[in-house]
Amino acid sequence: MRGMGTPEEISAHVQYMNDFAARLEGTGEFVDSQALSAEGTFVRYDGEGRPPVTDGPFAETKDLIAGWMVIDVETHERALQLAGELSAAPGAGGKPIHEWLEVRPFLTEPPTITE
Repeated sequence: MRGMGTPEEISAHVQYMNDFAARLEGTGEFVDSQALSAEGTFVRYDGEGRPPVTDGPFAETKDLIAGWMVIDVETHERALQLAGELSAAPGAGGKPIHEWLEVRPFLTEPPTITE
């Protein structure tokens, strides 16, 4: 939630998100959502008997992931449409924040080929 300021502006942003989710519950497209803390840690394996490495050499470049929303839509175009609406959530001064959102489908099993 970049560009946030006053408690009222933060409240308006959260209300927009809640209203958006409620509308998608009504259409049957909402599955789940979760807000995430801004504090996150990247971690990776660093070899046998060594502690994991955290954050890595370029921690300043990691993206802020403020949360996620799972939706169940018929088409990729519908997912893009909804993400565009969600990106218009208000920020400072009540203006849309135009936040970049990533749209990503769930990985499904590859098709079974029968001969």
